[in-house]
Amino acid sequence: MSRLGLLVTIATVLFGCASSTPDITGSGSQLERRQLQTREYDTLDKAMTLRSVVATLQDLDFTIDIADLNLGTVTATRLHHHAKYETYEMKMTVTVRERENNRIAVRANARLAEEAIDNAQTYQDFFAALDKSMFLTLHKVD
Repeated sequence: MSRLGLLVTIATVLFGCASSTPDITGSGSQLERRQLQTREYDTLDKAMTLRSVVATLQDLDFTIDIADLNLGTVTATRLHHHAKYETYEMKMTVTVRERENNRIAVRANARLAEEAIDNAQTYQDFFAALDKSMFLTLHKVD
């Protein structure tokens, strides 16, 4: 094995096992943001996952703007009203992709106006609701 290959392998093992809290201030790396925004599932097919995504967004008071099964994307909007501030709009785009070994990757990307949302809680709330929706869809519970 080459020296570079050995270094890459060691770095992969060391960093792959590290359990650090992602930086949610916006100064973190692209990889940390992607980890906040992405979950993988091995329970549903793409169409069922997209149905769960739509149901989850609707349960979270989003209005579905566009849903495209072929592209595997759903874009939705939610208005926020704050007593002291004006109304503002949150957009969320969720992409569903088939992965190896019958797995499904779901990535959510939330924006407030033109600013990307890096707040971990936003994505944790979405994925917690999606997990429940996928469980109910998988077990055919209405």
